[in-house]
Amino acid sequence: MTAPLLLTVFDALVFLAVVLPFVLLIRHRHAIPKLPALPEPVTLPRLSVVVPARDEGSAIGRALGSLLEQDYPDIEIIVVDDRSTDTTGEVLRELATKDPRLLVIRVDDLPAGWLGKNHALWRGADRASGEWLLFTDADVVFGQGALRRAVAYSMAEELDHLTLAPHLVARGVALRAFVAFFGYAFVALWGAYLANDPKSKRGVGIGAFNLVRRSAYERIGTMRALSLRPDDDIRLGRRLRAFGFRQRVLNGNELMSIEWYPTLAAAISGLEKSMYSSMEYRVVDAVGVLLYLGATMVWPFVGVVLLDGIDRVLLGIVVACLLAALLETYRQSMSVRLSPAALVVALLLPFSAVCFGWAIVRSVYLAETRGVRWRGTTYPLSLLRAQSGLEGIAANRNK
Repeated sequence: MTAPLLLTVFDALVFLAVVLPFVLLIRHRHAIPKLPALPEPVTLPRLSVVVPARDEGSAIGRALGSLLEQDYPDIEIIVVDDRSTDTTGEVLRELATKDPRLLVIRVDDLPAGWLGKNHALWRGADRASGEWLLFTDADVVFGQGALRRAVAYSMAEELDHLTLAPHLVARGVALRAFVAFFGYAFVALWGAYLANDPKSKRGVGIGAFNLVRRSAYERIGTMRALSLRPDDDIRLGRRLRAFGFRQRVLNGNELMSIEWYPTLAAAISGLEKSMYSSMEYRVVDAVGVLLYLGATMVWPFVGVVLLDGIDRVLLGIVVACLLAALLETYRQSMSVRLSPAALVVALLLPFSAVCFGWAIVRSVYLAETRGVRWRGTTYPLSLLRAQSGLEGIAANRNK
């Protein structure tokens, strides 16, 4: 079918919207390098690992086991049990009796003005005694030497904040495709790699591994400044960068892993609490993202079949760039070896984009109609909108 001129112009715009980010991705494909092994300083500083946990009884034992097995010389691990109703408390009590480095804090009541996880992080950091703080999740499994290498690298590079991207474990083709798409959106579309560019103002934080110098953490106002942000991890990185602290994002998939969600449905449900907040709770921004997804991630796969002539050429290049870009970010975050299964994951990109769009729609609809529900508590949207997590930046820059 020959396309009308207006559609050809639209396809040309789609071509530019996809190819330009692809070129930037390829140009910066080494911009998020792996965490190197550097010579360690004579004395590593005291490190406090803060782990918030709510109903993590099935996973937290393995995660904490990997932390307790670390060869870091001066470490304390603070787990904040945030109102768990499963076996989390029992697992923690058993582990704490075996290793004095593990401190367990129980939270039974959530104070007003706090999200549960953010409050748990704040409580843990408040009890910490380390010069460095590592905020991580209760289902992250660390490889031996991960913490020594991370702190040694941060000191050698004189960083204030280091965040590592973990190896993402996903079971089932549909879930792997969705997780791969999320990684592609984070790196290629949102431009996470820009955090390593000193000329860029991009700030990045990843919940699985946010290593922060304590003095920097206190300077930005601690987690109190992010008490109502569902996107606390990435907002922490943005706030640190905006305050002028030295930051780096690296690939840590050889040293840590996490099973993000067990099923595709769980992944979509899990994103409902944070997708809208990442768009500053603006409906117009959400609509813009949905239109972008439809135009650049779904339409090209349809149009390349239906149309011919220059439109098919343009959209064919778009499809090729999308598949190549997703495979590149898949290689970085999920599997170094690109097997035939990886190609299947890439070909499911339109499906993943639709699922991502549905997560956005659900996030907006639920927030606008009932507020944001997280960890058993519902928060009115007016309360969440009142905090951007970036307050005080202008005043800080003027000091």
